[in-house]
Amino acid sequence: MEAKGRSVTLFHNTIIVTMDPENRVFRDGGIIVEADRIKAIGQSSDVLRDFSAHVDEIIDLHGHILLPGFINSHVHTSQQLARGIADDVDLVTWLHKRIWPYESNMTEEDSYISTLLCGIELIRSGVTCFAEAGGQHVSGMAKAVDLLGLRACLTQSTMDSGEGLPAQWAVHTTDHCIQSQKELYKKYHNTADGRIRIWFGIRQIMNATDQLLLETRHAANELKTGIHMHVAEIPYENQFVMNTREVDHGTVTYLEKIEFLQRNLLAAHSVWLNDAEIGFLSKAGVKVSHCPAAAMRMLGFAPIKEMLDTGVCVSLGTDGAPSNNRMSIVDEMYLASLINKGREVYKKGTTDPTALPADMILKMATANGAKSILWDDEIGSLEVGKKADLVVVNPLSWSMVPVHDCISSLVYCMRSENIDSVMCNGRWIMKNQKILNIDESCLPFEFQG
Repeated sequence: MEAKGRSVTLFHNTIIVTMDPENRVFRDGGIIVEADRIKAIGQSSDVLRDFSAHVDEIIDLHGHILLPGFINSHVHTSQQLARGIADDVDLVTWLHKRIWPYESNMTEEDSYISTLLCGIELIRSGVTCFAEAGGQHVSGMAKAVDLLGLRACLTQSTMDSGEGLPAQWAVHTTDHCIQSQKELYKKYHNTADGRIRIWFGIRQIMNATDQLLLETRHAANELKTGIHMHVAEIPYENQFVMNTREVDHGTVTYLEKIEFLQRNLLAAHSVWLNDAEIGFLSKAGVKVSHCPAAAMRMLGFAPIKEMLDTGVCVSLGTDGAPSNNRMSIVDEMYLASLINKGREVYKKGTTDPTALPADMILKMATANGAKSILWDDEIGSLEVGKKADLVVVNPLSWSMVPVHDCISSLVYCMRSENIDSVMCNGRWIMKNQKILNIDESCLPFEFQG
């Protein structure tokens, strides 16, 4: 037996979708997990022959599908308790009249409970890692992430100017915004066995001074971390930037002008772009998080195919519960393919069923997600030496059978109910559809605490 904390598990008799650079799929695969990392991967017969005598546990997955944990690259975990309070309203009303009043009155305990609830829903859809889009009380988020066993890039919602800010936020200076995030970085970055990273956040350009933008860029570069920002969400935003920043188009044009676009920027939504701006994103190495459901509710058709065609790394996010209601990355994969195929009809006047095929969608939820959050050296694919962030899918149910093409089935047929087990950092966080690190039945009592 291995020393405590270095247990070795062998999985075999499974379809392994690696999402590695060669897009290897093992129809009868085996994989070795030692502690928190992948030690070997290959055909079942080879893995059993070489390792079965030296492992602590052998698990026969009998035809299930094993793939990398999904990465949700844009989600507001502290908005989970606001699900349903802002349906069917425009974005400005959504922010100023519904969400910001809610968020500004949250306590640390509220954020903790909200992130627990959101995290459970993420795990049940196969997510092992998420990028917080910006919320209140990162301390509460970190506590929940640590307990659930998830991996996350946590971000504070940051604004220092503009209309609609609640009184509690309107007093925040640029210096306060920067220093509070630096303190969060110092306290929580690389905690929870390395599963938590702290990023800098800009909520949106309409509530950010140039000083905040530039100091955020400097601080993030200094600390070698990322920046998460909502970008080009609605036409009003672009018009606002044209009127106040004196550029000829909008947010991305202005961010390019002040040299804010860089490889550690994760731009959420990015719906209202022109061709030149897509080129700016590509040239700078900016990553984009595509949130299909939230976009179609309030924002519009994002030019995803054009971004991918020019080399922009595009990943998938759910956004928050008040703008989507469903925190399922499985649903987002299905929607992303259909919406972007449908957009081709709108754009060209003819159908193109080849737009955003299943393999690209799955890449957006795994390898591209890891690249978007600057963690692709350790997660996003199943490769020797990478972290053991795994999802076990049971395709043997009415929603997925028969499986003629496992990649297509994962994107077009799979539902959250097909997610059987989830491992993060070498530890099960859901097994046989049971969340392991928290008793879900106790959650209602925590609301009274």
